[in-house]
Amino acid sequence: MAFKSNFITKLTLNIVVVGIRMCEFVVILNRETVFKDAVYAKMESNNVIVRDVLGESKEFKNCKIIEVDVNSTRLVLSSV
Repeated sequence: MAFKSNFITKLTLNIVVVGIRMCEFVVILNRETVFKDAVYAKMESNNVIVRDVLGESKEFKNCKIIEVDVNSTRLVLSSV
């Protein structure tokens, strides 16, 4: 029984690890890359705040998010 239980635990952990995928976005404004490896984005009023996995952040004033493309890992901003 201990072997079977141990096997199921290992199998479950492997499935969870395979199922996790980190998406890091390139942030584009006016057709230019303005930030790389963004894993977080939030709109506050007319501003967009983005942050990378290391915690570095950047705020884009008077902007809004107009497109999020997961397949191309692009986050497109537009001026308000």
